[in-house]
Amino acid sequence: MKFLKSVIAEMKIVTWPSKKKLTKDVITVIQSTILFAVFFAFVDFGLGKLLNLFLN
Repeated sequence: MKFLKSVIAEMKIVTWPSKKKLTKDVITVIQSTILFAVFFAFVDFGLGKLLNLFLN
């Protein structure tokens, strides 16, 4: 029971982001994820082609 009271007390201290800030942060995370996925796909494709060139 003491644990739950501590959790509730801590949750009251937390500063929650506004809806606008949260939306902006979520969009940033999604854009970054897509950007990194495209980057790594190109790197993977390029290294695969380069490796095939050397092995053949």
